[in-house]
Amino acid sequence: MQLDYKDIIIKHYALSMTGSEIARQTGFSKSGVNDFLRAFKKCEDLEYPLPAGITNYGIALKVYGSVPGSGGRNENIELPDYEEAAMLMATRKNMTLMFLWNRYKKKCEEEGVRFYQYSQYCELYNKWCEENYETAHFDAVIAQKMEVDFAGQTFSMTDPLTGEIMTIVVFVTILPCSQYIYAEGMLSTREPQWIEVNNHALDYFGGVPALVVCDNCKQAVEYSG
Repeated sequence: MQLDYKDIIIKHYALSMTGSEIARQTGFSKSGVNDFLRAFKKCEDLEYPLPAGITNYGIALKVYGSVPGSGGRNENIELPDYEEAAMLMATRKNMTLMFLWNRYKKKCEEEGVRFYQYSQYCELYNKWCEENYETAHFDAVIAQKMEVDFAGQTFSMTDPLTGEIMTIVVFVTILPCSQYIYAEGMLSTREPQWIEVNNHALDYFGGVPALVVCDNCKQAVEYSG
């Protein structure tokens, strides 16, 4: 179980709890809690009260110079700039972690430093996001709904007989709980084709949910609002 560094520090300093008491209350190992508290007290770059906004990720880097745990930060390997990566993922259309990793890898190779492999890069990125972004929790019912929409990007196809270039619109559906996805290209988005691709999605998933939720698609609503 990954230690919650902020929680341990607050319990120890604000509530005067011992390492053993913290371990019993949180379920963390006693040795893990005490080892962290010893390392924190020796850290010259960090003290209690903690700086505003600091995350567990930031605490680990200050205390250990790394992020302990499976797939964690190795101090001999160049740490990616995950703040920039998250910003690019949120603002750049079609941005992927594979592209960002290749850019990070190239930079490390040019500087002659070691770098994380793609799987470790992604694992650390997800950990960074968990530490730095608040997420909302929703109680979902499995198979209750299917969400449908058109993808933002379109593609082109050339008719081999006429040479005509036709636009392909991508219809996408997802089951929110399982994250199962069905996608299909469409030459037309008129109502008959819309009904057809929805039926294809239901056939693919092997069932019919209680709700089909769309994001204001004009093919599926009586009025836009």
